[in-house]
Amino acid sequence: MNLFTIAWKSLKQRRLASSLTTLNIALGVMLMVLVLVMFGAVDAAFTQRSIAYDLIVGPKGADLQLVLSAVYRMQPPIENLPYLYLEQLQKDRRVVSAVPLAFGDVTQEGSFPIVGTTPEFFENDFTPGRAFKIRGKRINGLLDTIIGYEVARQNNWDIGSTFSIIHGGAESGDVHDEQFVVVAVLAPTGTANDRTVFLNIEGFYAIAGHTKPVKEIEKRLRDFYASDPERLAIAMEQIESVKKSEPKNAEGVHDPHHRHHENPDAMKEVTAILVKTRPDTPFDSMSLSMELKTGYQAMAVNPIVPIRRLIDGMLGNIKKAFVALISVIILVSGVGIFVSIYNSMSDRRREIGIMRALGAGRMHVFGIILAESVLLCVVGGLVGWLAGHGLAVISAPTLTERTGLLINPWSVDPREAILFPVLVGLAALVGFLPALTAYRTNVSDALSS
Repeated sequence: MNLFTIAWKSLKQRRLASSLTTLNIALGVMLMVLVLVMFGAVDAAFTQRSIAYDLIVGPKGADLQLVLSAVYRMQPPIENLPYLYLEQLQKDRRVVSAVPLAFGDVTQEGSFPIVGTTPEFFENDFTPGRAFKIRGKRINGLLDTIIGYEVARQNNWDIGSTFSIIHGGAESGDVHDEQFVVVAVLAPTGTANDRTVFLNIEGFYAIAGHTKPVKEIEKRLRDFYASDPERLAIAMEQIESVKKSEPKNAEGVHDPHHRHHENPDAMKEVTAILVKTRPDTPFDSMSLSMELKTGYQAMAVNPIVPIRRLIDGMLGNIKKAFVALISVIILVSGVGIFVSIYNSMSDRRREIGIMRALGAGRMHVFGIILAESVLLCVVGGLVGWLAGHGLAVISAPTLTERTGLLINPWSVDPREAILFPVLVGLAALVGFLPALTAYRTNVSDALSS
């Protein structure tokens, strides 16, 4: 009979104390696993290349807000860019793809964000090496839409469903008259695209109220192209044509609310532009970013940089705090094992004396006590590991629905690999003193007690 078999039988004789001690370890390990799974999902969502683009171009402002708005749809957009600048980027020799995004509205059901874009958005990968899987057809008509997986699931929409959108966000309550049609549904991506409704960008511009007054557009263009008189002159020509054709009200004042939907490009705006530069020339994205810093009223942001800063600066510290707290909990559980075994030593002196009298050596007795400590820690760790991942499996659908994060409950964090060696080390540490006490037990005194 080996040491662990004897240790296991000994623990079974003290079922209640052993179970409670094991439970302490299991709870600590379960919490540790849950924290690692949750933060692993956050880390995967935010620190991976969440989009397969090199730059996000938007109005000058906070780079983090631009990324959270354009990629994760978690912040309101900073402002808009002239549509003319999109056309300018598309002609730039450094740019392989420039895809526009236009924000501003939400669905009436569920308040999911509306994004106006072009079919090119779905032709590109949503993350490097991962293409969109779409059930349905392309967005061709002005009122055609493609919806994300979570939108379809939560609103019970499918191909052919129709819906309305609210202008300017859920708070405004101003519902557009247009009825939009679902022509395709995205397969799950684990990104913000799952919770987004995509419109044909030309349909987005055709919606009433999506075009600003001529004077406001004119001022924006003058500010944006202040350092580029040639392009400003082209834009102003288009603005003048709009002024001449714009209807007037009874007082003879231009009335932008009765303007026709068809407008020149100078009257259109985009919220952000997703840019892919030439893969064989890595300095293209850098030169484009530097050019915007000193030129137009825009900026180009590498999406990884601000998100990495956010993760490291805030979420990283929160994760470290949780891991430190749970480590203390596991350590306290180890102290509980020490107290449990050490307190049992006085009751087991006669048992140890009998074992010694039957031929068991000091090291044999020493090993049995250490084996008990190791079994308590390892069994508790295994139960906690299974419970942690099991709880993650149960809660993953709800968490995915509420946060939009695609959670793999059985994904194993590399730090979990060192969990059990650490538990064995902890067991050896807390079991050493009780084992030493057993080692020093005097046989004659133990039998006479």
